[in-house]
Amino acid sequence: MDVNFLISLISRWTHIGTAIVLTGGLTALRFVVFPVLAGHPDLVESIRNRWKKFVHGGIALFLISGFYNYIKAMPQHKGDPIYHAVVGTKILIGFAVFFFASVLVGRSAGTKKFRDDAAKWSLVTLLLSALIIGMSGFVKVRGLPEKTTPATAEPAKEANP
Repeated sequence: MDVNFLISLISRWTHIGTAIVLTGGLTALRFVVFPVLAGHPDLVESIRNRWKKFVHGGIALFLISGFYNYIKAMPQHKGDPIYHAVVGTKILIGFAVFFFASVLVGRSAGTKKFRDDAAKWSLVTLLLSALIIGMSGFVKVRGLPEKTTPATAEPAKEANP
């Protein structure tokens, strides 16, 4: 088996697996765990501290695998504006998700307002994550656009002077 293929496969699995774990975990926390433990702030804090390790590790895995996957895909999508627009937007939204996920598990006094309204901000994070997943699916299913060759390209129209 080709080493490049194996690295690409592991990177893709890592990226998708991390998305599954973090999105699924946040969904369970938002809709199951935190509502049940609403009157137990010490338990919520204990869970948040344990979840923090997954969030921080997941962000690192996303950055490493995402960067690798993007660099590997670049040559195939040269000159493909739709791909670059969708993936660029996905990356920017991903940074917003990283921010919200980090402040939801953080300890800083400056981000306490996010933790105090964790139900709202975790829902925002989940919706943004769903948008990223949808954009990823679009880019993957869309495939590669047909390349225009000089023989099939339409001639440029000249402007009337």
